[in-house]
Amino acid sequence: MPTPVKLLMSQFVTHDVRRLLLERPRPLDWQPGQGIELMIDEDPWRDQGRPFTPTSQPEDLILELTLKRYPERDGVTEHLHALSPGAGLLVGDAFGTIKYQGPGTFIAAGTGLTPFLAILRRLAAQNQLDGHRLLLTNKSERDVICAKELHHYLGEDLVLSFSRENDPNRQGQRIDANFLEANIGQRDGMFYVCGPDAFVKDINDHLASFGIDEEQLVYER
Repeated sequence: MPTPVKLLMSQFVTHDVRRLLLERPRPLDWQPGQGIELMIDEDPWRDQGRPFTPTSQPEDLILELTLKRYPERDGVTEHLHALSPGAGLLVGDAFGTIKYQGPGTFIAAGTGLTPFLAILRRLAAQNQLDGHRLLLTNKSERDVICAKELHHYLGEDLVLSFSRENDPNRQGQRIDANFLEANIGQRDGMFYVCGPDAFVKDINDHLASFGIDEEQLVYER
């Protein structure tokens, strides 16, 4: 059964992404990278659960979710963005196959970053960020979630790509085969991939063409 919790705080992270702090659901256990189902505890939203990835740590006293608003869809994310502190939510059990399995390269599109943000925060707390790299694509610089935090963690091992950035000094391209070949670095580690289904398939196909084994790929199966 989903656990009822209250929204404690909501604030913008980017122009269309909000950070929601919730009461810590108990019992709830997850590993950084896994997702949970979230529902709004009011009519007519209770039956419209959506998957989101906690960006807080399992031992934290609160649950943090980092959610993008999708106005072109069915209204759930817009309503979540509009909630005020004290609003009721329902949190389901953890699920998913994205979990940390060793040093390697994280490859994400947009909010596909969120499972990796949870993992990177865990690695930073353990002083184990060496040997990790993040390739992240967004429409533009203003869409990058927690950009300063990522730069702090990874430095030159954070590689950003912008598909609609107008600045001529920006790369202005998607993460395609050429971009991957130039930026993935070591090929003997793990490769963590998250984003829209078509993005994940394309990235996995490109990696396979480079000789990356299926056992090295971590994604939502």
